[in-house]
Amino acid sequence: MNRCSGFVLLFGTLAIFAAASASAQDPLFRNEAKLKAEALLKQMTLDEKIGQLNESSGMVMPGFVDEKPDDLIAKGGVGSILWQIDVKEINRLQHIAVEKSRLHIPIIFGFDVIHGYRTVFPVPLAMASSWDPSVEEQAQHLAGEDARAAGIQWTFTPMVDIARDARWGRIVEGAGEDPYLGSAMARAQVRGFQGTRLGPDSVLVCVKHFAGYGAAEGGRDYDSSYIPEELLQNVYLVPFHAAQQAGAGSFMSAYMDLNDVPASGNPWLLTDVLRKQWNFQGIVLSDAFAVRDLVTHGYARDPEDAAYKAITAGLNMDMASLTYSRNLFKLVKEGKVRESHLDEMVLPILEAKYDLGLFDHPYVDESRVDAVLSRGEGLSLERKIAARSIVLLRNEAHTLPLSKGIKKVAVIGPLADALHDIEGGWAVESLFGPGSKSHPVTVLAGIKTKLGPDAQITLVDGPRPSKTYAGLLDMFTGSKPAPPPTPEEIQSWIAKAKSAAADAEVVVAVMGELASMSSESASRATLDLPGIQEQMLEAVASTGKPVVLVIENGRPLDIRWAAEHVPAIVEAWYPGTEGGDAVADVLFGDVNPGAKLPLSWPRTAGSEPLYYNHNRTHSPEDAPNFTSRYWDVSSKPLYPFGYGLSYTSFKFTNLRLSKTSMLADGATEVSVDVTNTGSIAGDAVAQIYIHQRYGSASRPVRQLKGFERISIEPGETKTLRFPLGKDELQYWNPQTREWIVEPSEFDVWAGEDSTATLHAQLTVVP
Repeated sequence: MNRCSGFVLLFGTLAIFAAASASAQDPLFRNEAKLKAEALLKQMTLDEKIGQLNESSGMVMPGFVDEKPDDLIAKGGVGSILWQIDVKEINRLQHIAVEKSRLHIPIIFGFDVIHGYRTVFPVPLAMASSWDPSVEEQAQHLAGEDARAAGIQWTFTPMVDIARDARWGRIVEGAGEDPYLGSAMARAQVRGFQGTRLGPDSVLVCVKHFAGYGAAEGGRDYDSSYIPEELLQNVYLVPFHAAQQAGAGSFMSAYMDLNDVPASGNPWLLTDVLRKQWNFQGIVLSDAFAVRDLVTHGYARDPEDAAYKAITAGLNMDMASLTYSRNLFKLVKEGKVRESHLDEMVLPILEAKYDLGLFDHPYVDESRVDAVLSRGEGLSLERKIAARSIVLLRNEAHTLPLSKGIKKVAVIGPLADALHDIEGGWAVESLFGPGSKSHPVTVLAGIKTKLGPDAQITLVDGPRPSKTYAGLLDMFTGSKPAPPPTPEEIQSWIAKAKSAAADAEVVVAVMGELASMSSESASRATLDLPGIQEQMLEAVASTGKPVVLVIENGRPLDIRWAAEHVPAIVEAWYPGTEGGDAVADVLFGDVNPGAKLPLSWPRTAGSEPLYYNHNRTHSPEDAPNFTSRYWDVSSKPLYPFGYGLSYTSFKFTNLRLSKTSMLADGATEVSVDVTNTGSIAGDAVAQIYIHQRYGSASRPVRQLKGFERISIEPGETKTLRFPLGKDELQYWNPQTREWIVEPSEFDVWAGEDSTATLHAQLTVVP
């Protein structure tokens, strides 16, 4: 069971969409949309049906898309448009569809609204660090309101891929390594965007990337994934199923080969699992150009074969490649694809358009766009969510919080005043928009605001780290890799940083990765601090002044030196538009950090993949004589999954089960007392883990099966309760090929992270 502390943010609207699920949607509303879609479908020609299966680019992209889709829209040949956020252009294209096409079917406009529209929230990995699903829900609700006001009705998010390898660039877009936490965040994002049901104020989600994309070999984006079915069922598919059960209206098929069958033409994934096992009735959209690339994979003979394999596998819509548009008519006329099957693929697209109210209100009200996007409450909400997502990793000698009476601060590092990097990748208007958004708040600006004009704050930023090869965001923005600094320049920057530190009372080093270093097509072979950042950090630490390291990044980095020599380390991730103020709130004690890591923090890239919920092995890690899997570095994480410090302390006691023995179809309740043993109020995140000791398959050493973030006053004790039954104990068994709860003995732990020691035992009998 997932709970949150009842975190009260600015919007009191949470109750109206908190219980969203497929079953909660109004059946009369759904039936009406379906009946209208069926009636419209009967009027459509074969060409018009094929047109609904085509998602076209709304802008010219040399080398990819050579012309705008105006003529195709007028012929009824476009069902959706992506990569267009100019409101006037959206309305122009929609007018063509509604006024010039024979059946006046509106277009649905889609875009990657990943973590905000104009107000950019923390990246998804950061929001998962809050261990509070209401954070994701409220952020995506506001993002959805903004996007819908600006003409976007379909968002290509949430990304719910499990990521066990920090080298993979898209780890930043997800919730980390755990399927239970990932499922909670997936459900929250579906509720945030779609509400209790799709309607004129909703944004249709597209859950991606189905499935196994996060397990790419070597953490290399787009590379093949090889995942046995038991691992798919028990880990990688779990958040997808949670999103589907929450009412997600569409899924996106992944780019890569899954066990040698490309996901976008994989009938087992798209039909057997998604439609037959889960009863999904919505839209499946390919990732960009993925249908065309079935040929590139060597899976399809040619584009015609690619269209055949994708449509018969269960893929409704082709994103941007025009492979359906150019080949499906022939396939149907030759009898290779049944027109009735085509009808099945078109129907959910039309139904979604009716659900979203596009037939009644197809156009954007241009007069209200800027007023909606510029709401001040969005920035206030973003600042609160950003602070709630910041993880305190180290705080020796109570270095933090800093005193607001400090008069001289040295702020060091290339990310200290980097406006665009603090928002992270996929900041919509920064990348694609007209530049009308307000400037993000950097950490330097946040510190200046917090301390006021009387404080002397010195910035030494240093050279921006460079990349050897460009990634996807670099191509969109036209960024060019900066030349590396010369040896003389390096020594000059280090000397400046050391001098500034020596003259200051405290040093705040803001370091990490540029936003484009952690995103799509941005995997890394190493996890080092890029450029000369560690050299600068070592230089300022050598002065003996207190140093606080603030990390802006989208993945864990190799901070072994800092973990030994820097007294305070704050993981800020990419905290968003108000991120600098949120970081300052934490640094100076206006916010007591309570976030936790949603992943295991590796010591080095050579440790990857690394995850806490691995199986017990021949030489177990909890054996008395265990040292490491490696001879040159500890194989244990630098910081465990679920880890995070506070300015106060907590004690977990009195773990108990309402039943210590139960039947396989029974249930028990886990309860634990949590006491704030410090002197200030703070948030604890109680975490419940289990382990099945024996059975017909080996089970992970620990699995998260409950959590709750809760605020506790000094000296106060709160009792938390969690259910433990079929949903928590079952697993997909590779021998019986079904979900089962086995008679066995189970360990149950409660604590603050995945190394919790407070223990109880449960027996499940036949």
